[in-house]
Amino acid sequence: MEYVNDINVNEAVIHILDSNGGDPILNEYSLDLTDDIYKFIFKHIDKCLKDEELKYAIFNPERSIVKEVCQDYLNGIDNNLIELSKELARQMFAIMNGNTNIPSCDLIVASIVTDKGPMIAILKMDYVKNFIHHIDFIDEKIGIEIVPQSAGLPGSGQKIQKAAFIKPIRDGEHFNLMVLDKQRKSKKDEEYGANYFINNFLGCTVISNERDMTKSFVNAAEAWTRENFSEEPAKAMKVRDAVKQKLRDEESINIDEFSQEVFGEDKENVKNFSSYIKDQGVEEVEIDKTWAEKKLKKIRLKIDNSIDLYIDEQDYLDSSKFEVTRNGDGTVNMTIKFVTNYIEK
Repeated sequence: MEYVNDINVNEAVIHILDSNGGDPILNEYSLDLTDDIYKFIFKHIDKCLKDEELKYAIFNPERSIVKEVCQDYLNGIDNNLIELSKELARQMFAIMNGNTNIPSCDLIVASIVTDKGPMIAILKMDYVKNFIHHIDFIDEKIGIEIVPQSAGLPGSGQKIQKAAFIKPIRDGEHFNLMVLDKQRKSKKDEEYGANYFINNFLGCTVISNERDMTKSFVNAAEAWTRENFSEEPAKAMKVRDAVKQKLRDEESINIDEFSQEVFGEDKENVKNFSSYIKDQGVEEVEIDKTWAEKKLKKIRLKIDNSIDLYIDEQDYLDSSKFEVTRNGDGTVNMTIKFVTNYIEK
């Protein structure tokens, strides 16, 4: 995964896309990037770029307004970000008019420079309900009420649902943009137009990256282990420890080879494990070492559905602090050793 670590916001424009209005309200000026406004935009961009649901994508070969105007800007053909952002806002508003399920928003378009090169950032800022106080003077007395504000922007501590980061298209590059497209968890997910941001607005196709492949392998291996060894903790631990070791020590994982290493002469599980993982779309895993390091930093164990245990990886691997012993009947003992202090939470 290409992680962006350094971000500088050069210019940004905001437009109002209210589905209840007849037309979008298009800004004719760039935002005044005061310290507070700069931090607000920067934090949202940084949070989106670090989100684990951020995906690689490539533009479809068909004509795309978003692709064309962004590439003209990034390649120096047209350096007017305001006009670019207005074109993107019109495109988004037209799509919103055709689908009443798309929430109203403000659209922020920013020109950014990163350690991976220049990009156009597009942030769809869906409105959130905030509350403010309202002061009235009644019979010369002060009355204070709390009133809802339905068109508030998500705060810098909140996550936004949809964003895109568009790069200059160059020959030989694996992807053209990075996309965040979270779906609301409701029955509406299956409605027509649920993927409007990727399909209709951006005109792109999501492709797998190293982080996606690594996560899919880890999740599939855990799902298979729970299904097959739910009452055999010793066998389950063998699979889980093998997964962790591969993530720590290897650059890639071949599923067939991994399954053979773990299950050896148990031909049935060798076959079943490989088939299950491949059915999830995973065959050869190029390990995202950054994601793996973060994943392994803390190990969480749910023991007999009643005990939660959080352990640093270093302590988990240190037999002088934590040890698992097999009892010979399929069960295990877990021992926390030489405790010098503890607190109750």
